[in-house]
Amino acid sequence: MAKSHILVVEDDADIQQLVSYNLIRAGFHVSCADSGEEALACLQRDEVDCILLDLMLPGMSGIKVCAAVRESESPTRAAVPILMLTAKGEEEDVVAGLEAGADDYIIKPFSPKVLIARVKAVLRRGRAPEGEDEGHTIITGAGIEIDQGRHEIRVDGELLALTMTEFGILALLAAKPGWVFSRQQIIDAVRGYDFLITPRAVDVQIYGLRKKLGAAGESIETVRGIGYRFKSTRSGER
Repeated sequence: MAKSHILVVEDDADIQQLVSYNLIRAGFHVSCADSGEEALACLQRDEVDCILLDLMLPGMSGIKVCAAVRESESPTRAAVPILMLTAKGEEEDVVAGLEAGADDYIIKPFSPKVLIARVKAVLRRGRAPEGEDEGHTIITGAGIEIDQGRHEIRVDGELLALTMTEFGILALLAAKPGWVFSRQQIIDAVRGYDFLITPRAVDVQIYGLRKKLGAAGESIETVRGIGYRFKSTRSGER
């Protein structure tokens, strides 16, 4: 199996070297960029499986880089997992990263073991389990088709570029139409129990998801004081 390709976007040479060294030891193929502009050029040139992106970069900020990736005309490139690396740990910074389309967020200083675990987790979320090329579940409703085996979302037949987190949230809600999920249940199911993030960040993800879905986004209902639910029904399986 080919090694997953990780792009490390970090202007601090010591941190870049530390992160790259640990990723290579863990079996990944690694490319590095010192700036946002260099990172976007690398993405145009190479296929990347995950981006580790520093928030504070010279010139183009990490937030702008993240937004540019998500707005890419290539659905594959727009959906590449992005893990933010930053020394900032305030809630506003977490929300800003998520609003721009980040899938995960890790605060410096961090344990290399934790970083590797997060990278592997976000890659797993974007990869169909072995043996599910056929016979996977199809969930449809309100013009939305969710192919969990191929990890694809289509709205009225058009392929939609979602982040790994957005895909996970939509698949979770649509799998149980009418079932109300609390914000904490969504965090636990999509990110894992060790991910420290606020319920407000879930609201940000839902807002972005509804915006991408357009009129179909009305299928995601807010249950005041509790969380969210998907109001359409499952129409079939394969």
